[in-house]
Amino acid sequence: MEYDWEKRVNTTSGTVGWRTRLLGSFHSPYQPTEPALFREMMAALPIEFGLFTFVDLGSGKGRTLLMASEYPFRRILGVEILPELHEIALENLSRYQSESQKCFALEAICSDAAGFPFPAEPLVLYLFNPLPEPALGRVIDRLDQSLRDHPREVYMLYHNPLLEPVVSASAFLTKIGGTQQYSVYAFTGKSGVV
Repeated sequence: MEYDWEKRVNTTSGTVGWRTRLLGSFHSPYQPTEPALFREMMAALPIEFGLFTFVDLGSGKGRTLLMASEYPFRRILGVEILPELHEIALENLSRYQSESQKCFALEAICSDAAGFPFPAEPLVLYLFNPLPEPALGRVIDRLDQSLRDHPREVYMLYHNPLLEPVVSASAFLTKIGGTQQYSVYAFTGKSGVV
C-alpha cells in the first residue's frame, strides 16, 4: 500500500473484484511485486539496460511495469489476460509520474501470455509465477522457437518459482543466480531443437 500511496496508483490486490479473483485462481492469484525485492532482482542482471526490452508476462495492474520504468530499458511491455486488471494497468500507466523514471516507452497488452509473440530483440522476461504448468511449458516452447528464429540475449527473472522444474528442464536456459524467492536464467546460446 505504501507504493500505491507514494506513487498515486492502484496496484494492490485489495481492490481486485471477486470475478477477477475467481478467474485469477485458474491462472495465478493477483499479487503485486514488492519494490525492494524487484530492485534486488534488477541488481542480479548482468546487462546494459538500454539494450533490452522488459516484458512482464502476467503484468496485472502494472506495478512491475512502473518499477521497471525506473531503469533505462529500451521499452517495457506488460501482458495480462484479465481485462479488469489490464484496464487498471492502462490507468496506472497514464497517471504515473516519478522523478526517477528513466524509460517512458511503456505498453500494456491484454492477451494470453502463453500465446504472446516475443519481440525479436534482447529481452528481460519477468514472471511472478503467472501461469499453470501447461501454459508455462507453452511459453518456454515459444521462447525456444523465437530464439531459434532470432538468436539474441534473453534473461528471465522468475519470481516465486513454484514451477521451476519446467524452466530448468529447458535445454536453452541456464540458471545463473537467485534466492529462494526468485531465479535468474540466461539464454546459453543454443536452443533445444535444431
